[in-house]
Amino acid sequence: MSAISVPKFELKMGGATRDAYGKALAELGRRNPNIVVLDADLSKSTKTAVFAKEFPERFFTCGIAEADMVGIAGGMAASGKIPFASSFSAFLMCKGFDQLRVAVALPGVNAKFVGSHGGISIGEDGPSQMAIEDYALACSLAGFTVVSPSDEVSTRALVLRMAEYNGPVYMRVGRPKVPLIYAAGDDNFTLGKARVLIEGHDVALIGCGLLVAECLRAAETLAAEGVSAMVVDMHTLKPLDREAVAAACRTGAIVTAEEHLLDGGLGSQVARAAAEIRPVPMEYVGIRNTYAESATPEELLEKYGLTAGHVVAAARRVLKRK
Repeated sequence: MSAISVPKFELKMGGATRDAYGKALAELGRRNPNIVVLDADLSKSTKTAVFAKEFPERFFTCGIAEADMVGIAGGMAASGKIPFASSFSAFLMCKGFDQLRVAVALPGVNAKFVGSHGGISIGEDGPSQMAIEDYALACSLAGFTVVSPSDEVSTRALVLRMAEYNGPVYMRVGRPKVPLIYAAGDDNFTLGKARVLIEGHDVALIGCGLLVAECLRAAETLAAEGVSAMVVDMHTLKPLDREAVAAACRTGAIVTAEEHLLDGGLGSQVARAAAEIRPVPMEYVGIRNTYAESATPEELLEKYGLTAGHVVAAARRVLKRK
């Protein structure tokens, strides 16, 4: 097949999504006096320190006690505040899950939770601090909205949408700097509504978080091979954009890509929707039933199959099954 043309994304390096979160929190604090922020003794890393510096009277350090922090956030939400509670994703979701279920999900209070240092791209910190099950845990909480932005622009916009939305939300942000996908100031984001970055008709590449940029790189490689790939930024895993999944199904083949265990993550969400809408062959790029180790982010992403080359290989496999 001859090469085809696709829209070009420069993918210049931008800031980390955790940095964008900290700046967006401060912006929210200036807009709404009901915004309060809680942290579990990691504010310099989660970047909630930006809010704390500007609004110390609305910032609460809960110590190394994520479960307590979640319970406090639930109480603040029940009292009419809009709490944003943050820690490392692994600590927030794994240590605070019971409280997230009982103190937040069950009563359905308006509390927001942001897990920093998600995925294996934290690198040398090692597996004890790598959240690779947080999507699955958050999606299992009834009534929760679950978000994973792909760059600093989408992070800012989606944090603002979280504050506007009435209900519990979990967002994952990351440690490393990530490529810019969206133009500065792009505010066209809605919770539960995916962004289609490239239209295509042979295969759909659906990614979230760090893997959206890899899907864009993969689409360029596939275009050189004559394959027209749709690229979807599925920034909201729950509620999933079923219209976007239906459009992906119309290509006849889907590849999902995520920095998460394949069990219970984006791929599971998309497969369930596709099975109900129009079953098509699917391949999954993600972490396969293992924990990672300590190494550079680049080494880990390559070893565990989370790069553009792996997305391309998955697309080639699924196209053979159409």
